[in-house]
Amino acid sequence: MVKTRCFALQGLVTVLIPLMFACSHAREMELWPPIEPYRTGYLKVSDIHELYYELCGNPEGKPVIVLHGGPGGSSSPYMRRFFDPSRFHMVLYDQRGAGKSRPFAETKENTTQYLVEDIERLRNDLGLGKIILFGGSWGTTLALAYAETYPENVAGLLLRGVFTASKAEIDHFYHGGVRTFFPDVYDRLVSALPDPDRRPLPAYLLELTQSGDPESRMKYVRAWAEYEIKISSLSLTDEEVARILKEEDLTAFSTLENYYMANGCFLEEGQLLRDARKLAQIPTVIVNGRYDVICPPVTAYRLHQLLPQSKLVLAESSGHWMGEPAIQSELLKAAREFE
Repeated sequence: MVKTRCFALQGLVTVLIPLMFACSHAREMELWPPIEPYRTGYLKVSDIHELYYELCGNPEGKPVIVLHGGPGGSSSPYMRRFFDPSRFHMVLYDQRGAGKSRPFAETKENTTQYLVEDIERLRNDLGLGKIILFGGSWGTTLALAYAETYPENVAGLLLRGVFTASKAEIDHFYHGGVRTFFPDVYDRLVSALPDPDRRPLPAYLLELTQSGDPESRMKYVRAWAEYEIKISSLSLTDEEVARILKEEDLTAFSTLENYYMANGCFLEEGQLLRDARKLAQIPTVIVNGRYDVICPPVTAYRLHQLLPQSKLVLAESSGHWMGEPAIQSELLKAAREFE
């Protein structure tokens, strides 16, 4: 069985889902054929952290940096397949503490500001010039944060499932907004906690995933991951969720995501929308699932209103996952607009 990684919230935990689930229903456009990196490596960005990266496609093509979700997710072979490899130079990498980057699940020296500077280090180290940023969920947060810091270095933005890390968005995700649509899933999460009434949940979940014996920590790692995986797609069954949980080490995802959310993603309240004016001259395409309960489309709509020259596509019959057929098709179309 061919496998790929799917990304829920802020891009989601890296999890394995059959690629055929996405491809067999794809409308209008299909993924580019699978490719292998022509080079992989590690970039040391601090005394603690080393980033794993891989280069794919045409070294002389337009440079694209792919920003995975999470925080704490990772890049995957699936994400290499949205841009024409003959025209684009794709850089995939795992953010601090995530995927193959070292050390795994490390929160020290791990903030949005550090991650922004890591992108700049990669861009300079690889000699990329102006870059296209392709990010989903948390990857949109990081793309916006980088582009607002270094707008002169950005040639384009392709964003999927917009998350700007506002208090309202975090509360929606953790404190009952999602419950409106997934009441059973939300109640299953909170009932698994020692004190179901304790708030705020991000700080509490972070504490639970970092303390106690390994068996207890893993129980809460799995409880959070199960919640997010289930609500990321409109059609993922409980059996499929259980299979995913068995196949992935979700420690970095659950730990880093709750660490970032407990700290407001290390951003000022409303910062990313406040500073969106800096992006006015950057070609931008935004794709959001119409029924995305993790990153509701109202945030994408607000961003689009602040960027009059941007293009917004609300993918019908779609939730959060980038492999939802309509979202996948719209991302492939959007990628061609940057050729």
